[in-house]
Amino acid sequence: MRWRIQRAIRPVQELVRRVRRAYAARGVRPERKTAITRNPLEAMLATCTDGLIGIRDRALLLFSFSSGGRRRSEVAAAVVENLVKVDMDTYVYRLTHSKTDQAGVEHNPHADKPLTGAAALALTAWLDASGVNSGAIFRRIRKTRAVEPLSGQAVWLIVKRRAMLAGLEGDYGAHSLRSGYVTEAGRQNVPMTEALALTGHRSLTTFLAYFQTGAVQHTQAADLLSKSTEP
Repeated sequence: MRWRIQRAIRPVQELVRRVRRAYAARGVRPERKTAITRNPLEAMLATCTDGLIGIRDRALLLFSFSSGGRRRSEVAAAVVENLVKVDMDTYVYRLTHSKTDQAGVEHNPHADKPLTGAAALALTAWLDASGVNSGAIFRRIRKTRAVEPLSGQAVWLIVKRRAMLAGLEGDYGAHSLRSGYVTEAGRQNVPMTEALALTGHRSLTTFLAYFQTGAVQHTQAADLLSKSTEP
């Protein structure tokens, strides 16, 4: 069944590739969301002071960013059963479903995503305050209770709202956390293989576009004239 589905969508994929190449040849680039790197993220976290909603949003933002820039669908689908607490400031989240593995059947050697430091503490604060101990981790708030799971659209709206409250300029969405993680990894000289293992990108081209954007200002290749040529 699976090979039949793949065979059916191949013509569509080829059409998309041709359209992209045509736009690229004309110098037209696809619009991208503004990347949420460390400084914008910290500004957004500073707005999370509104009670239980703020505790949830802080945990959600840090969960998404720190675990490798999770997609909004992955954040919405995150469940307590896939979460293992290692110690006071470390969790490991097992990503069993993703955009590229929706059935959760492929063997993924990089399925375990660590959450440490501030991200782990924020997650603990949310779980304790909300009383969530099974099922969806991130949920809607009604009065003072955590109820039904958030949708991917709700995750997107949370990111947009926090960016607005922080007074950030740009076009922000849930994908901003994913692109921001990769960009920040490049800026901090994180080995590309380590960053890629966390993000799980299938498209190396997409990953490299953000990683190199973050790394380019730190490359030694741009500073050759300051190097001594004396023996």
